[in-house]
This record gives sequence, structure tokens and C-alpha cells, in this order.
Amino acid sequence: MTPLRLHNTMSGKTEEFMPLVAGQVRMYTCGPTVHDYAHIGNFRTFLFEDLLRRVLIQQGYQVTQVMNLTDVEDRIIKKAADKGITIDEFTEPYIEAFFEHLDILRIERAEHYPRATQHIFEMVSLIEVLSEKGHTYVSDGSTYFRIATFPRYGRLAHLDVSGLKAGARVDVDDYGKDDPRDFVLWKARKPGEQSWETPLGAGRPGWHIECSAMSMKYLGQSFDIHTGGVDNIFPHHENEIAQSEAATGKTFARYWLHAQFLQDAVGEKMSKRLKNFSTLRDVLAEGYQPRAIRYALMTGAHYRSPLAFSPELLKAAASSVKRLDEFAVRLGPIPSPLAGEGQGGPVPSPLAGEGQGGGLEVQQRWDDALRDDLNLPAAVGHLFEFIKAFNMRLESGKATADERAAAMAMLRHADRILDVIDFPQAVDAEVERLIAERRAARDRRDFARADEIRQQLLAMGIQLDDTQDGTRWKRIR
Repeated sequence: MTPLRLHNTMSGKTEEFMPLVAGQVRMYTCGPTVHDYAHIGNFRTFLFEDLLRRVLIQQGYQVTQVMNLTDVEDRIIKKAADKGITIDEFTEPYIEAFFEHLDILRIERAEHYPRATQHIFEMVSLIEVLSEKGHTYVSDGSTYFRIATFPRYGRLAHLDVSGLKAGARVDVDDYGKDDPRDFVLWKARKPGEQSWETPLGAGRPGWHIECSAMSMKYLGQSFDIHTGGVDNIFPHHENEIAQSEAATGKTFARYWLHAQFLQDAVGEKMSKRLKNFSTLRDVLAEGYQPRAIRYALMTGAHYRSPLAFSPELLKAAASSVKRLDEFAVRLGPIPSPLAGEGQGGPVPSPLAGEGQGGGLEVQQRWDDALRDDLNLPAAVGHLFEFIKAFNMRLESGKATADERAAAMAMLRHADRILDVIDFPQAVDAEVERLIAERRAARDRRDFARADEIRQQLLAMGIQLDDTQDGTRWKRIR
């Protein structure tokens, strides 16, 4: 079997994935900052992480995923203060909306969603360890990480630390530093701000320390995969590595995976700063279906390539999802589950052989594409080639019941990753009753009654197809 290979930002190479513990994957994903509704560009990254999770599970790994919720930072504090409410009161509606949107887009839930405000103790403890080891200093009540004490700084972003100058995007805060390259771990309290009383003084955590403390609490000092968007590489992930490895002396994460930006129609990164973004609610209000949005963001481009978000992209995605739905319906009522169906096992043997729409090769091509750094666009291309070929076999009347069952198994195997197909979950009892009555009429050579039932079903939007393997039906409206 082709091994799973993932592009590691740290090495700049696509590497064979080897977990720390055989059969298990521990993965940390940077979640939303809940000062507002997540925009559609954020969900491209979350859907990439959903793809990664599903592929790992289909490969047989037991996955433990942690996604943080950043519920304390400058914007949240300011907006909560402006409204005269607490941080928790301000962020709770956005957290609820985030989970609602995960469900709308069929994003599988992580095992843990730690909130920053509920892990202050862990952050303070980690900062104290860094202080004991000589990596910090205090200025005006705030605690900073001294980058000069960590010689390996810059490995992830592949940057020359000596070239960083004042004004470079190292850390955005309003506090003084000994060196402009340093970053804040603990921010001293400002008048009117919500804060925590700690041995570090009254204040609140910096952004970077949150992820280090929470990932290590739930996954340990070293874990397998850390993900995020490319905008997280520097400074956020670089700073995570510095403070984590300075504290533990161990490799923080073995594989670093990053999703590229979602762009607007003119090629600009979609962001709230540029005000060129749409929320999921905005896109849904325009009439686009969640399945089409999911499909567009997952398959429109490889996760490491920029993706232009446009009405044309969504319309093409809706068309593709419709083709998948129609193929599922055309295969007929769902057969009994077959070995390997949707579980990563082989597609049943009835599809093997020449001239039958690709045979077992389609699953091999699908799986190989996903094992090649999660190349879902290529995998989908193989799937539609198979569908086109198998449709021709259906039209010729050569497809047997076993072959249709095997084709359905392949479709369900693919949809374990895509999760966009609305399979016919149950055969309509009335339709089946009428088909049985029509069959009985034909058996007694009452063709007038059989034709009458056919017309009755047609009026119900059901089209019949009499084949050598029996009568098949599909909805035509």
C-alpha cells in the first residue's frame, strides 16, 4: 500500500507520515478567535483539517484532535468593554455560532475544544518554567520571551532572525520590549480591562502562550501534527515552537501542515482587515447550499494552493454535488452493506475486470491521490471518470446488481471523505408497493394495469427502468 505522505512546512518537503505511537495520531489545530463570526476563508482552513482528520481515520488511525477557542485578546476585551459586558458574555454567542457552522458544513467534531479563559493556570505555569530557565524578562509588568535565548528561532518560517527589524511583524502589542523581535507572554493589566490575579501579576495571557499550554495539556509535550492557515506560520507558530521547546527541550510537533488563503474575485486574501470577506451566513443567505459550499472549499484547489472564491466556483460545486446525488439514485435503492464499504477496505470484487468503469482501480487511484499529500482534487477527478464510465455501463444495460452494489460501495467510500452526497436512505414504501403491484399485473399479463401503474408513478415523479435484473426506479423531480 502506498504510504501516506504529507507536506511538512518545517522541512519544506513532502514526507512519509510516521506517528509517534503506532496507530495513533495526536493533532492540534488552531481554532477561531471568537470576537466575531468566522468568515468563509477561516472555514477553508477548518475544512482542510476535516479532510486531514477523515483521511487519517480512513487509513486506520485513532485520532485525538484538539482545537482551541481563543476567547481572550485585545479585540474581545475592547468590544466587551464597549458593550459593558464580561468577556464570557461577549464571546458565547460567537462560540455557539461557530459550532452551528461546523455542523452545517458537516465538519467532524474534534475531541477537545479548550477555551483560553479556562486554562489560565496552565499558561502561567508554563511561563514560570520559561522564567526559571532564563528565557523571559519583565518590562512594565508584562512578561516577554527573549528570542535571543532560543537559537533555533525561525526554522519553521525559514527566515533569518538577524534580518528582523523594529516594525517587522513579530508581535502586535502596545508594550515595551528590550528587543523588537521578542514577544509577549503575559500582558499587564490596563485600567478597565478584565484580568486575572496571578503570581505574574494582574493581567492576561498573550496569544501565543495559549496554544502551547493547551496543546501540551491535552496532547503531551510532543505530538504528531500541528495545523493552521499559512498566516499562522509567522509569528504565531514560530513563537509556539520557541516557547514550547525552550520549556521542555523536546520537539513540539513533528509535522506542520498549513492551508493556503481563500482569495476574493481579484486575487486578494480574504480577510476582515481588508473587509473583502463573507461569513457563512452571508453565503447561505445568497441561496447556496451547505453541501455545495463544503465541496467548493474542499475540492476547488489543493489545500496548499490559493483558491478564488466566486459565484462560479459555487455553481460548479453545486453541479458536481448534483451529479453525485444523481449517480447514487441511479444505482438504485441502497444495497446491504458490503465488505469495506466506506471503511477504507477494498471495493467489492464485482467491479473488477476490463470495460466496467475502471474496476478496482478507481479505489486505488482515489486512495493513492489522498495519500499523496491529501490531493482531493485529483481524487475527485478519478471518481468522476469512474462515474462517467459506469453510467455508460448502466445505459447499455450491462451492469449487474452486484456491480451496482459495488459501485455504491465505492461511492460511499469516497463520501466518507467528501460527505456531500445525500444517499437515498430508505425506499419509499408506496413506490415499492406500486412496483410490486405492477409486477404482479405483468405476471398475470394484465398489461393495461401495469401501464396504468407506470403512469401513476410517473405522475408522482418516479421513472421506472425495466432491466434484466428487475425494475429500477429514480426520482425525476
